[in-house]
Amino acid sequence: MADPSFDIVSKVDRQEVDNALNQTAKEVATRYDFKGVGASIAWSGDDIALKAESEERCAAVLDVFKEKLVKRSISLKTLDAGEPQQSGKEYRITAKVSEGISQENAKKVAKVIRDEGPKGIQPQIQGDQLRVSGKKKDDLQAVIALLKGHEFDFALQFTNYR
Repeated sequence: MADPSFDIVSKVDRQEVDNALNQTAKEVATRYDFKGVGASIAWSGDDIALKAESEERCAAVLDVFKEKLVKRSISLKTLDAGEPQQSGKEYRITAKVSEGISQENAKKVAKVIRDEGPKGIQPQIQGDQLRVSGKKKDDLQAVIALLKGHEFDFALQFTNYR
């Protein structure tokens, strides 16, 4: 029988992001402080485009969107939003929802596992995810607890625990 293992991934439920975006669009359309400032939020390909007539209103739309993401249990670490840029008479923010663990970040996680984790645990980088295997399930659970306690600048989920 193969050794117990689990995968470390960084995935986002696109449907939940879409729901949060739609809720934000509804709130922006109905809230009094957004009346007459041309505020909007919409998908622009894979990115999210936020627009408003002032820099403050544009940032406020982003805050409302972040609030909706948090309510839907989506980590704000997956949201990569820029600063408001002036474009003609309006300000725009382009936000991106990132998925997958980059090679550089996967190496950071693997190093933490090797340095601080139990002996006999092998992390392997597989594309945009990390497979962690070991002899004992208890060791794997200790690694999950270690990584949950560690602060990374990207979101982590644990899947395929077997």
